[in-house]
Amino acid sequence: MGNKSNFVSLKKFLPILFFILFSVLYTSAQDTRSPVSNIGKIVSIYPNPATSYITFNIQKSLRKGFTITVFNFIGKKISETQTETENTVVSLTDFNRGTYIYHIVDRSGKVIDTGKFQVSK
Repeated sequence: MGNKSNFVSLKKFLPILFFILFSVLYTSAQDTRSPVSNIGKIVSIYPNPATSYITFNIQKSLRKGFTITVFNFIGKKISETQTETENTVVSLTDFNRGTYIYHIVDRSGKVIDTGKFQVSK
């Protein structure tokens, strides 16, 4: 019986472990393949940690329509915002305290930036 309960616990933990591993590997791969990674930071976010909102500031020269997707730390999509402007503010009223991961994707589907931020309420 002890082995069965260990297996159930492992099944619950595997998706979280997979998401963390995927995020780390994906971020590392994007940093080395992206031609824009050599020109400095593409996106700045503030305030971090945040309480009620977070602002995504995209370099003006790269602004051409993006989707900002925010996931909680176990991989559930929490927010998706379309943007055409340099500054995009995302409300955090429905967010719980914790760490969130964001992906910014251009119109062609290419991930231009990914990162994380903290919500501290």
